Amino acid sequence: MRTAVGAVVVAAVVSGCGGGESGSAQPTTTTRDLEKIIVFNVCSELGDDALLEAGLDPATKRVLTDPPTGVSTWRVCNWKSLDNRYGVGSQRVDVFSTSHTLAETRVKESVTDLRDTTVGNRPGLIFREKNDPEACYVAFEAEQGMFEVAATWLSDEDNRTGDQCDLAAQYAAALEPNLPK
Repeated sequence: MRTAVGAVVVAAVVSGCGGGESGSAQPTTTTRDLEKIIVFNVCSELGDDALLEAGLDPATKRVLTDPPTGVSTWRVCNWKSLDNRYGVGSQRVDVFSTSHTLAETRVKESVTDLRDTTVGNRPGLIFREKNDPEACYVAFEAEQGMFEVAATWLSDEDNRTGDQCDLAAQYAAALEPNLPK
């Protein structure tokens, strides 16, 4: 399982231009302070209706990381699938809310099979993690940083049908309208 809490990532630096008094453009730098960004709490703010519409069982919620107080760069919960095609509960869907960005994901050494996608109208990425070969991740942009949705098989290999990345993309698309821009 992916250990999001232990991830150490350098904050993204975004460069832009600012106007000087003479009218010439001068470079300015903005650094994202991950210790001040409040991320959407998927564990408590993603409602049962949204989960059910996405095909997830709200009663199966498992909290992976959701500190009770203060700022957190990750808030992560998962739920089991309601989809009977694979056997009820044969898939787990992790939903990550983070202040980290797509740009940071692109350069992570642990990421494999990286490709661009769109979730709703948001830029996104589909990828796998070297340390989590049973899952596929779909990340998409948010003002706070990004959201990630991962689909993982829980059933035996004989019962698996369909592409795990396609399934993760379907869950991400279903959940996206319920997550802040």
